[in-house]
Amino acid sequence: MNDPLYRQLQKQLDLYSMGFPATTSGIEIKILKKLFSVPDAEVFLQLTPKLETPETIAPRIKKDSGRAEEILSDMASRGLLFSLKKNHTTRYAAIPFVHGLFEFQINKMDKELAALVRRYMDEEFKEALSFSVSDFLRVIPVQKSVDTRSRVAPYEDAVKILERVDRIVVAECACRKSSALIDQACGRPLEVCFMFGSMGQYYLDHGMGRQIDLKEAVKILSHAHDHGLVTQPATSQNPSGMCNCCGDCCGPLTSLKHHPKPSEMVFSNYLAQIETDLCTGCETCLERCQMNAIRMDGDMIAHIDSDRCIGCGLCVTTCPGEAIRLEQKEKDGLKVPPETTFEQMMNMAKKRELI
Repeated sequence: MNDPLYRQLQKQLDLYSMGFPATTSGIEIKILKKLFSVPDAEVFLQLTPKLETPETIAPRIKKDSGRAEEILSDMASRGLLFSLKKNHTTRYAAIPFVHGLFEFQINKMDKELAALVRRYMDEEFKEALSFSVSDFLRVIPVQKSVDTRSRVAPYEDAVKILERVDRIVVAECACRKSSALIDQACGRPLEVCFMFGSMGQYYLDHGMGRQIDLKEAVKILSHAHDHGLVTQPATSQNPSGMCNCCGDCCGPLTSLKHHPKPSEMVFSNYLAQIETDLCTGCETCLERCQMNAIRMDGDMIAHIDSDRCIGCGLCVTTCPGEAIRLEQKEKDGLKVPPETTFEQMMNMAKKRELI
């Protein structure tokens, strides 16, 4: 019943960000029915990612502006729309599945939704993530893993990113929270996802996170690195958020982990190198690597698989023999992220047109 409506909704979501592809099993329709009532779906289909006022949207959903405001506000409070209040006016927009519908359920996540999303990830969505991950998130190195003599671009330094934003909001990781609900918790910290600007304000407005100062943000970042989390801001020079991800729970990293050559798929400017003469064979680096990019040879000396290394630097900071270092890729392999989130989204849209 009403499957054509939800299929239309699925097709619309498939145009955004990472997409929302159909499956043979139809698991994606079950997710949409879990999140959207029929009236919700009908309203969502009348919106676009462009922020609009209730007065503009009202004729399309066949309501007066007052009732339209009530409906849109309610949907935004349930994580089904993005909202932004400015100068006493709130505007609303459709959102993608990631980052959007899934993450915005952080306060309402239950075992059923977590199980549905995990099944969807395994059946289809991990392929969509692999295809678009380099345009969505990028890997930046742990600050302490880069030689202080090297010139590190500000957009590749997590602390510098935190320093220049006007609002820092921290929230729980939706991926690790959902994994815990289906008894697949990795045991790593939950409250490690940063949101900035209007995205941060959305999280505050709807009780999904808390505002913190720079000092606490840097402390959380350091704590995340201590627990082996990979720092991944959005792929723009002025990101709207910055995640700290693991290869066990987090969608982008798990999709990369299952790819035969993660280094070709990720947006990263560094690779790890090992000075074999200094390696003590302690295997600490094996535990730290989220991509299984390190192996021990018969002499218990570590070696880096350059096809799998994503240049996060987590292995560098805990090597007791200081045998590992990060090296910047050759000049022709260096990448510069787009300046704005709008450019990032346009790049993703253009790439999806090729599917």
